[in-house]
Order: sequence, then structure tokens, then C-alpha cells
Amino acid sequence: MYTMAKQKKKRTKKYTGSQAAKSRPTITRVQAVNRSKIGQWWFERKRVVKPVTIAGSIIVGIILLVVGFLTSIN
Repeated sequence: MYTMAKQKKKRTKKYTGSQAAKSRPTITRVQAVNRSKIGQWWFERKRVVKPVTIAGSIIVGIILLVVGFLTSIN
């Protein structure tokens, strides 16, 4: 019979000693762009507005299909 080699347990605790790696600096990326008011509004909110717009259009489409189906029955 073969026995599998015992694997070392992985360390999950952070090193905190004097030789531990220092924390990385936070990088803030800045873009110098001239945008219109609407363009700036879209740039700041598109992560929220896009999914809401897609979901709203799907709901409106389903409603239109249901209404069209119900009116064709009569």
C-alpha cells in the first residue's frame, strides 16, 4: 500500500514581527478630465444606474407583453 506524503499545514496568521513586511501604501487614482455636468453625473453613478436601468427595462417589457396578451384574449 502507498501512503500519501503528509502535507504541511498552511499558515493563515499574519506575520507581525520586526522583519514583517510593512503595509502597502494606499494608491488613489485620479483622472484629470473635463466632463459636462451630465457626463460627470454619469461617471459617478453608472455602477448603480446601469443595473437599475436594465432591470427596469426588463420589467417594463414583461408588463407590455402581459398587457398585450391580455388585450388579445378579449
